[in-house]
Formats: sequence, structure tokens, C-alpha cells
Amino acid sequence: MKDVGIVAVGGYEEVGRNMTAIRAGKDIVIMDMGVRLDRIQIHEETEMEKMHSLDLIQMGAIPDDKVMNNVDGNVLGIVCSHGHLDHIGAVPKLAHRYSAPVIGTPFTAELIKQEIESERKFDVANKVHALPCGEVMELSKNITIEMIRVQHSIIDCAFVAVHTPSGTVLYACDFKIDRTPVIGEVPDFKRLKEIGREGVLAMITESTNVGRSGKTPSEAVARDLVWDALLGTEEAESGVLVTTFSSHIARLKSVIDAAEKMGRVPVLLGSSMERYYGTALKMGFVEKPDNLRIFGYRKSINKEFKRIMEDGKEKYLPIVTGHQGEPGAILGRIGSGDVDYRLETGDKVIFSANVIPNQLNQANRYSLETKLRMRGARIYDNVHVSGHAYKEDHWELLRMVKPEHVIPAHGTLEMHSAYAEMAEDTGYEFGETIHILRNGQELSL
Repeated sequence: MKDVGIVAVGGYEEVGRNMTAIRAGKDIVIMDMGVRLDRIQIHEETEMEKMHSLDLIQMGAIPDDKVMNNVDGNVLGIVCSHGHLDHIGAVPKLAHRYSAPVIGTPFTAELIKQEIESERKFDVANKVHALPCGEVMELSKNITIEMIRVQHSIIDCAFVAVHTPSGTVLYACDFKIDRTPVIGEVPDFKRLKEIGREGVLAMITESTNVGRSGKTPSEAVARDLVWDALLGTEEAESGVLVTTFSSHIARLKSVIDAAEKMGRVPVLLGSSMERYYGTALKMGFVEKPDNLRIFGYRKSINKEFKRIMEDGKEKYLPIVTGHQGEPGAILGRIGSGDVDYRLETGDKVIFSANVIPNQLNQANRYSLETKLRMRGARIYDNVHVSGHAYKEDHWELLRMVKPEHVIPAHGTLEMHSAYAEMAEDTGYEFGETIHILRNGQELSL
């Protein structure tokens, strides 16, 4: 019987910069290497690809992996659960320190390759492997990893089951229990119940929205909300803009489908829109409508805005970056009057996104909305459903997987405490079978 260790590297005191190491004997697998975006946004002109990892660690923007120096063993693999930057964004900064492959589902692996290609400071030679959901990969006689399909606000998302001689450790960060997804299949409940019966030693799971009661509405509900906001407007002559997460392919599909019903041309604007949606198109996750237009470069975006104004705003549905009020994003530039697209009284701006709950985002978003309103825009706020599990989804997952131990991650101490309370309701005991970790701590099981 080999001991199993869980090392909390990052993401245990905040939402962001996620990184966890799982050790079976002397074999180690790392889960996720993410950034904390609000720490980077504070510095307006941060070009992360040119920065040194030590500076980013000091800013609190990426995990401080020095703790790994004290962990006895070899890292055999770096596994990323999905393609959001708070889970893959630090791969170009930290992966080269470990002689191990980086593994993710096909869409995630493709995004990781793009992150590595744009890196300017470090030479990242780690191989990137695509491991589809439902498949397993043996890293050593102690560790086999398995990708299990789940739903979240990005496509091709997975739970990672780390099978060890002492039992399975399930890494279950970022999910929602969605039985009517817009893209992809429902979560693999059958496999989750099976590994529950086979025996799960520990489950590491996100705690972001566990404080919210009930269950997270399905992405199909978000599609209805978006369609209702877009199609339920009578005076169709006005300009309409939509902003949402560029990585949320299912949401973008719903907006593009609505444009067709409105008889408008959908136009995706912004470099991240081009990157994520372009990758999803290339890999066959979505099909391209004939009239869809996509522009990522500043010059071509400005040119397209000119064209929209000449043709008539009522013929187009621009889908733009900037829902958090990020400096330099397209919507902010429209609000500041830096592009040819002119807002007029009665034009609609639909935010198909929530404000990410930190003070910087809230301040940026407030400033953006004020600018838009000053130009006469009507704001439709929070036309959105979350990609994170609410309390009852967490309860359901615990009952399905029945882990011996549970460790909340991906959140603040307040979120972890809310998780612990929920887990106590299902019969777990704080300090015995529920463990709250801080960044830099190791738990031995």
C-alpha cells in the first residue's frame, strides 16, 4: 500500500492560478497550471508572453511551484482539465521545469499548443498529447489517468481520474451538471458512478458557486435567454451588440443562430474570438454559417466597423470582446468612441456574461456601462447562466462518486467553508474526511 499525497500549489486561496499535484508513492502527476487574470489586468500593458515566471509568481498571477522542490518524487505528466486560462495559462511559464508531457482533451491540447507558440520568454519543449474523454493513459505502474466527460462553459472539458494502487483520486474542477447541453453530450454519469463503486480515495473539486442554492440552469436555458433578448425586440432598426466569453463556444453558437433568425449577419470581433471560435471550427465542434464574418486584428476590425456603419447597423449583429470592461477590448473601445461604430440612443448592448466577482472587474464593468449609457445604449445585463456547479449539483456529484475524502479547491476560504458545510450534510466530517488546504500545503492520505 503506497501513500497518496495531495499538494495544493495554487487556487486554494483564490479563484484562479489553479495547480494541484497528486503523488502516488514517488510518482507525481500535476493537475492544471493556470493564471489569475485579475492580477495581470491591474497592469494595463502586461504582455505576459514576454514576462519571467518569477515576476509573475511575485505578482500572484501564476502558481508558486517552489513547494514542488520539497515533494519527494518525479513528475510524470501535467494534465489540464479544460482550456480556460485559469487552468492552462501558466503552462508556458512553468511546464519547462518538469520533464513531462502536457496532456489534455483534443480541444484543450490545441489551445495549450497555441499558448506555448505565443510564449516569448521560455523555450517550452514539453510534448503536448491529446487524450479524448473516455480514454486512459498509463504514466507508470503507479499512475494511470483517465479523462471523464463533463459539461462546463467551454467545450471538451473533463474530470481527471488518477488511478493509483491505493485507489482513485478524482480531480473534479470546473463543471456543471447539464442534462441538455447546447454542444457535446451530457456528463458521463455512468462512468462516474462506476468509479464510485470501484472506490474513490479522494475527490478534489471546485467550490466556486457552492454557496448558491439550487442547481445551475442548463446552457439550453442560456440559449433561450439570449434568443428572448435578441428576438423579443420589436424596433429591429436599432443597432444591437452582444458581448460574451470568447471561449464559450456553445454561447457563441446560440448568438450566431439567433442572428440568422433576426436576418442579421453575425460578426465575431476580437483576437480571442477569432482564436477560440476559429479553433472550434477547424476541429469540427461547430459548423460555419455562410455569412459569418470573423476579424481578429485591430486594423481589420476597424475596417469592418466602417463597413457596418456604411451598410446600416440594423443588418449586422456584432459579437465582441470586453464584457468585464477589460481595458483595450472591443466593447470598451466602442464606449470610448475609439472606433467607427457609433452608438445612438436606443441601441442595445447585451451582456451574455456575469461580472467575475472581484473588485477590479466590478469597477471596470461599472465604468464601461456608464460610458455606454452616456452614448444612449440600452443595457441588457446578465443574459447568462453560470458554467459552475451550484450547491445541489455538488451534492449530486458527492452522492454519485462517494469519495472517502473530499478536498474543496478553486476558490476562497469562504467558498471552501460553504463546501465543507454542504459536505457535512451528506455525512462527511470536517478535519477527518473533509480537508481544507491552503496554497503550499500537502495532505497525506
